[in-house]
Amino acid sequence: MNIPLTRRLSYKQASLTVLAAFILGTVLSLLQVSIDYANEDASINREIHALLEISRTPATRIAYNIDAELAHELVLGLLNSPAIVRAEILDNSGASLASVNRPRQDSRYRLVSDFLFGSERQFELPLLTDHAPQEALGQLRLEVDTFAFGSHFLGRALLTMATGFVRSLLLSLILLVLFYFMLTKPLVSVIRAISERDPSAPGRQKLQCPPGHEQDEIGVLVEVTNQQLSDIAKQIDRRLTAEERLTQYLGELETVISTRTTELKASNARLTHSNQELEKSRSNALQMAQARAAFLASMSHEIRTPLSGLLGMLALTLDSPLNAEQRQQLSIANDSGTVLLELLNDILDLSKIEAGQLQLEHIPFDPAKLAEETASLLSQSAAKDVELTCLIDPQLPSLVLGDPTRVRQIISNLLSNALKFTHSGRVDLRLSNSPSGIRICVQDTGIGISTDQQAKIFQPFTQANIGTARQYGGTGLGLTLTRTLCEAMHGQLSLTSEEHRGSQFCAELPLAEQQPATPPSPLQGRVLALLDEHSGLAELLATLLPSWGLHYQLSDQQNTEEYISADVLISADPAQLSELRGQCSTPLLLVCRYGDFLDAEQASTLEPFTQLARPVTRQQLQQALGQALQQQPSAQPTPPPTASIATPQHSTILLVEDNPVNQLVAKGMLAKLGYQVLLATQGEEALARLASEAVDLVLMDCNMPVMDGYEATRRIRQNAAWQHLPIIALTANAMADERERCRAAGMDDYLAKPFRMEQLAALLKQWLTIKAAP
Repeated sequence: MNIPLTRRLSYKQASLTVLAAFILGTVLSLLQVSIDYANEDASINREIHALLEISRTPATRIAYNIDAELAHELVLGLLNSPAIVRAEILDNSGASLASVNRPRQDSRYRLVSDFLFGSERQFELPLLTDHAPQEALGQLRLEVDTFAFGSHFLGRALLTMATGFVRSLLLSLILLVLFYFMLTKPLVSVIRAISERDPSAPGRQKLQCPPGHEQDEIGVLVEVTNQQLSDIAKQIDRRLTAEERLTQYLGELETVISTRTTELKASNARLTHSNQELEKSRSNALQMAQARAAFLASMSHEIRTPLSGLLGMLALTLDSPLNAEQRQQLSIANDSGTVLLELLNDILDLSKIEAGQLQLEHIPFDPAKLAEETASLLSQSAAKDVELTCLIDPQLPSLVLGDPTRVRQIISNLLSNALKFTHSGRVDLRLSNSPSGIRICVQDTGIGISTDQQAKIFQPFTQANIGTARQYGGTGLGLTLTRTLCEAMHGQLSLTSEEHRGSQFCAELPLAEQQPATPPSPLQGRVLALLDEHSGLAELLATLLPSWGLHYQLSDQQNTEEYISADVLISADPAQLSELRGQCSTPLLLVCRYGDFLDAEQASTLEPFTQLARPVTRQQLQQALGQALQQQPSAQPTPPPTASIATPQHSTILLVEDNPVNQLVAKGMLAKLGYQVLLATQGEEALARLASEAVDLVLMDCNMPVMDGYEATRRIRQNAAWQHLPIIALTANAMADERERCRAAGMDDYLAKPFRMEQLAALLKQWLTIKAAP
């Protein structure tokens, strides 16, 4: 019965388990060391760049004042970092203001550290000033000895490998002991009991199963052995009396009852375990939902706060005197910020859609104008050799009922997708009537999509293949959201594509017609276009000009008589204009990329001359043609409309806002609207302001230090004198429950950042009028 250790099942099972664990532990330890190496390598640059950023301002001032003494103190201070072996400040001529160094640390492990991280790294930081960001005052140079970081990494790597080996050793000992008590010992006891049993002896008893093994393989072995011994006993005891048979029958019956009872207990245990798992899954799902909501609220607030300042400052600047070029550039920046806000809204919308909380508006809007505005905004991202054209069916209704924001999202997503994957050729945005409403089609000559990938790209966070994501970027969210929005409007999104030939996405939206198409003012004259007949502009002119009453002709021939007889010449090639002007005096209209515009001096030599940026809108084209044909006055750039809502005289607004940029934006808007502004940076300061000065309305930011807007509002409402003081919440949190949270705190209304001046003016007028009412 004495089995050698190396032949025992427990030893074999433990050795195999430990071998697998040791191999896995070694692989994981190596993986951990690799990850630690990558992190340590990145942390060298990150820490030194952080040190450079901290030193930027004092070094800039030193370089600006050329103060060698302060420069020496600064580089000595930088030398306190154990990794820096040389620090130097240079002026703008390259002369050294201060330079210090020290020898590198010697160690027998240095060779390994230098192999992994390099022996040294050098960093340079140009010293710039805010008022002259293009002119460097000098440079701050640092030389870093990587051994200060590499020694830490080598120590951690050695510790990781050593602990992995120790864990494997401990695991082998523990498993050996466990397997002995769980496997070897009960088997030996069963074998011993079988060897000592004599079937022919009187008073035979069944083998006893080792405790705790009734339901596993050892228990089955004992049961089978007992059955075999029982069969032998039956052969021996055939001649026993009926009493013995009855006793045997009762014993078997008890065994059956015991087995059934054990099975019922096992079933109950499994059911209890399943219920516990279901309850745990439910709890985890609730926690994940709460965490997701908190994350979305935090993300919305953190992004909207700086975005509010950006859009607010752009709006204030656009409301000041600007020339046409400045106004166009700032308008593009403002529109780009608006697109960024819409991208943030896309993410929140996807969350609402998944939660079944998406709500659609049902208001009238002009689909053609919306499409042209979106195309003009996205034209900035078009490649140089890509012609973006917005083709509107003249029979398209002037107004339809629907959600303009969601329709804009659909157009923006489809158009952005087409521009991203098209390097040359055309991208056409087409709007036309459909039997159920309107049809929006975006067609491109880009890379196309293979047949087996066309269904895959509509899955969330998925693109056609890994190479597409790497080369073109993107999250794979746009088409998923677009299809979901189409389905939410009871429409559909279809795709037709051929690899390397281009794609066409068509959205059929059942938007009810609110107002039929309005015919434009008729024009008279002959328009000659010198264009490629396959260009998008040629197709646009062929569709629109005849419907405006103009005689349109496409020509690519050098025919001077045609040029002279035409009333307007349209070209898309700036290099062609000088030759045309030398042949005739016909008014010229140039339609090209904004970056290809002629400067003022070049344009003055071509008068009468007008240039339009593509994609040209119908209104721009009609105004330019009307001016050229002298049928309407010259179109002058007009400043954007400002809020002209009347405000009650001598109203004082208390602005409670902790963010300096948002303070400037709100104060600028309120000043333009004619209000007197008092400022508080947090809730306690707002209470002090209210106690000392008369205020007609409070604009309350919700998230502030010391005392937030919710607590400040609750304390204001506790004072009887301020029970009816209007309080409007200003918050960057755009989640659905934020409005209810503000009202629960006692606020009267809610304005989400970023907001426009018109929105602020309308809200102030509404609540100040209510306050002034008897």
